[in-house]
Amino acid sequence: MAINPFKPTAGKMPPILIGRHSIIEDFSEALTNGVGAPGRIMLVTGQRGFGKTVMLTEFRRIAKAQHWEVIGETASAGLVTRLIAALSPSGLRLDQANISPSIGISGIATTSLGQAHFSAESNPLTLRNALNKQLGSKKLGKGKGILITIDETQAASHDDLVAIATAVQHVITDADESDTPDADKKGVAIVFAGLPYMVNDLLDNEVTTFLRRALRRELDNVPLPDVKNAFLETVADSGKTISEKDALEAARQSDGYPYMVQLVGYYMWQSAQRRGSNVITADDVTTGVSDALLAFDDAVCAPALDGTTSAERLFLTAMAEDSPNPTQVGDIVDRTRRSRSWVSKYRAILIKDKLIRPAGHGRLEFAVPHLGQYLQSL
Repeated sequence: MAINPFKPTAGKMPPILIGRHSIIEDFSEALTNGVGAPGRIMLVTGQRGFGKTVMLTEFRRIAKAQHWEVIGETASAGLVTRLIAALSPSGLRLDQANISPSIGISGIATTSLGQAHFSAESNPLTLRNALNKQLGSKKLGKGKGILITIDETQAASHDDLVAIATAVQHVITDADESDTPDADKKGVAIVFAGLPYMVNDLLDNEVTTFLRRALRRELDNVPLPDVKNAFLETVADSGKTISEKDALEAARQSDGYPYMVQLVGYYMWQSAQRRGSNVITADDVTTGVSDALLAFDDAVCAPALDGTTSAERLFLTAMAEDSPNPTQVGDIVDRTRRSRSWVSKYRAILIKDKLIRPAGHGRLEFAVPHLGQYLQSL
């Protein structure tokens, strides 16, 4: 039985990492180029559905292939504690710990780290010690290191971000100050991934200013020719065919939005499969796009609006009246009955958060496909 090659599940590795070769090379070369290479501290941003989780998965695969130790985490309560536990599975000498539920320990603790809760004050030093201890292990080869990837960084607590930033900064300094030849130095690489606004949260804190030196990579829409070629190649590899014309139309309908690419591919392929055909037709593309939009609304459009304020929502709703066409900024002033300075303020905020984008002089359009039509349906 033929298996659908398209994978629209969040974080599932797609058959082709289209349009992402540059960022993959940045990361891979950073591991090869040694301690201090810019790509060893990286901020990856993009809206939901742009493939951030997929990129982290690919980074971990690359690091493992180069014999690095790999830790993948998603930001939530207890992030630093979980990192320490992953680095020290057999127990760690601690300066301070509070063992659940209420036993205080100072000195040495050999209890399961899964039950250890460290104070915010002790977190940076404890994580630094755990990283240095693991880097000193003979199991880790010369010139290798530890990769930590953190997904959904916007959900991390302030204390956890400070602890991670402080620990990593000191570990890098510790390596720089050692007498080990550069080619043999073991290092740490860390990649944060999250929504666009997380960059400001990370970089505004006085303790995390070292992240300003991080390599910042923003995932954007994939060029339509690349999407078309990916459709042609993936469909062919699965045993079906699609014409160049229909593949291009499917690419246009996806708008190069990575998650939408996977959805359109999945549902148009499935439409042909249900007919028992090995040829994906224009009708299959139409059916696929229709089914993809329903799934896209639930998975991307609704969550994209969750963090917006009432003022931002008013702005977006005014824009939605013209969707899918661009909106004149002057029309937003009229529809919201707000001042031009108010419109300018929220225009800047929504562009920064990657919900809208300029579309020529004095015009704006939605950066998230179908978001305007989704707002019209509410």
